[in-house]
Amino acid sequence: MSDKDLPKGVYTKFDESMSYADYLSLSTLLDAQNPITQEHDEPLFIMIHHISELWMKLAIHELDAAAQCLRDDNLRPSFKMLSRVSAIQSQLIETWGVLSTMTPADYLKFRDNLGQSSGFQSHQYRHIEFFLGNKKPSFLSPHKHNEEIMLRLTNVLNKPSLYDESILLLQRRNFHIDHEITDRDWSIPHKHNESVQAAWLAVYRDTDNNWDLYELAEKLVDLEDSFQRWRFRHLITVQRIIGHKRGTGGTSGVDYLAKALEYRFFPELWDVRTIL
Repeated sequence: MSDKDLPKGVYTKFDESMSYADYLSLSTLLDAQNPITQEHDEPLFIMIHHISELWMKLAIHELDAAAQCLRDDNLRPSFKMLSRVSAIQSQLIETWGVLSTMTPADYLKFRDNLGQSSGFQSHQYRHIEFFLGNKKPSFLSPHKHNEEIMLRLTNVLNKPSLYDESILLLQRRNFHIDHEITDRDWSIPHKHNESVQAAWLAVYRDTDNNWDLYELAEKLVDLEDSFQRWRFRHLITVQRIIGHKRGTGGTSGVDYLAKALEYRFFPELWDVRTIL
């Protein structure tokens, strides 16, 4: 085999050095798609969910780091991390467009073979929801068969959410925050609070002196905006493919997804816009 057409200096021998495939563990990654039927569209279904889980893994990595920045009162690096999560959400939104090329007839050819497996059981998605503040202890139940995942999710459930960390930061910056908000059981979801709203209002009314907090607030709004658009696109895709059938995991399907759209992660940041 002649190498004459290769770019000058390109490496071709990897007996003793690391290749692209080695670095990315491509053999493991590409061998992970294992359809259980012979239907043409099942690989699409599997790959879309694999890709989504990889993006969620990165989102968790960025959210964890951003929360640590807030705890350290070092906000500037967190802005890049939160922007990256919003960009990840945009990629997740686009995956629904690819999945939508699968028709109802295509999906029904292998849907029954999925058993009770469902995206509702994604522990990484639950991790993100808990971390953003939508904490529901009962949603741990689908994971009780896996001790490691249960421990991980329980830990996230019992820690301050990303928004809780933002509110604690407001308190450390000498904004008045009610003790019922900052001293509560962290497994209980945050609910709208007038002192939190007043603090954010003060930030928005004096951006010159609170610029980093103002930028944090907008990054959080971007994050929720992207998350809600992801949820909506999920709903439309499900409705397009299975209509109002129940989900494979037992939820009411479209009706459950529509109800989830009503939840607000950062309520005061949305309400303050009416007051300004």
